[in-house]
Amino acid sequence: MTDTVLRKSIYLKATPEQVWAYLTDPDKLAIWFHKPETELVKGDYEMFGVESGDKLMWGKVLVSEPHSRLEYTFTIAPMGEAVSTVKWRLDEVPGGTNLSLHHEGLPQGAEAFGLTLALDKGWDDHLGRMRGSVHGE
Repeated sequence: MTDTVLRKSIYLKATPEQVWAYLTDPDKLAIWFHKPETELVKGDYEMFGVESGDKLMWGKVLVSEPHSRLEYTFTIAPMGEAVSTVKWRLDEVPGGTNLSLHHEGLPQGAEAFGLTLALDKGWDDHLGRMRGSVHGE
């Protein structure tokens, strides 16, 4: 069986420094994703629904290399005890930044495919909101 990995890549008309803020700053994260209580730096984190206030996601920041790479474990209630890993990479390109997402360690098997589909669509939606905010749409 092949491991299920979600991969996404978008181009943003913004510097890596600006994009980094969207990945780590609580107020910027709240625009497109979920809101942590503190900036994402190495160590434990929790993220909450912007409107509901409910804890939606939690884990540990494993790697924080400002403006280039961020990695954290990712758990949500539908995953049970499973822990996955989200890896972000920021590459400067002429005119902006290429932001890449690599989400690995997802639950496997046919019974987990619905969760994979939901996460796949979720990342598309979240990244679309990030792009809209970064580009002032």
